[in-house]
Amino acid sequence: MKDLLTTPLFWLALTLVVFEGADQMSRRSGRHPLCHPVLLATPVLIGLLLLTRTSYATYGSGTQALSFLLGPAVVGLAVPVWAQRDLIRRLALPIGLALMAGAVTAVVSAVGVLALFGAPLEILASIAPRATTTPVAMAVAQQLGGVPALAAVIVLIAGVIGAMTATPLFNAMKMTDYRARGLAVGVSAHGFGAARAFQVDSTAGAFASLGMALNAVATATLLSVLALLL
Repeated sequence: MKDLLTTPLFWLALTLVVFEGADQMSRRSGRHPLCHPVLLATPVLIGLLLLTRTSYATYGSGTQALSFLLGPAVVGLAVPVWAQRDLIRRLALPIGLALMAGAVTAVVSAVGVLALFGAPLEILASIAPRATTTPVAMAVAQQLGGVPALAAVIVLIAGVIGAMTATPLFNAMKMTDYRARGLAVGVSAHGFGAARAFQVDSTAGAFASLGMALNAVATATLLSVLALLL
């Protein structure tokens, strides 16, 4: 059994099985916000790691293939964006204004709340890039003097919460423009938000992908400039 637990393919296969089970539950619930596949699968995998006393290093080495596939998956999001290129070009000005408003609000709101509670600079630097994708957040947090691992966890939590709450919130606000819905969730909830947007509408998914990519660039640029000034 010990040899099996250290076999790379074991944890890779188990992760896929657990996530598929979580996704099936999500589908049967009608994609209920509280039944997000990541939200369901993560505690199960954590419990299995604790139960088998398997280190994260062992688990990480066994699931490297999934980490590698994140790159092509993100690049693949450019396909629906390209399909909407004419519409995006016409909306360049409002998209740019919305992007800057979203990027600044994401940073100021997160950092501002923690600063009011007296959080140390290290924590502030870790949460500042919370609306970007994980690789960008980790790199920016390290540049600002934060903790990359903590930044990754914060990004994960922000993405899951954003994906869970975006659709009910938009419906409650009676927001029917899928372009605006997609861009908003992409800017605020990065990849998780984009994945959820594609489940709702293809146009929303395309604009969510655009928002995710542009916000990563805008936030990284903004925080890098602030780091140089401070």
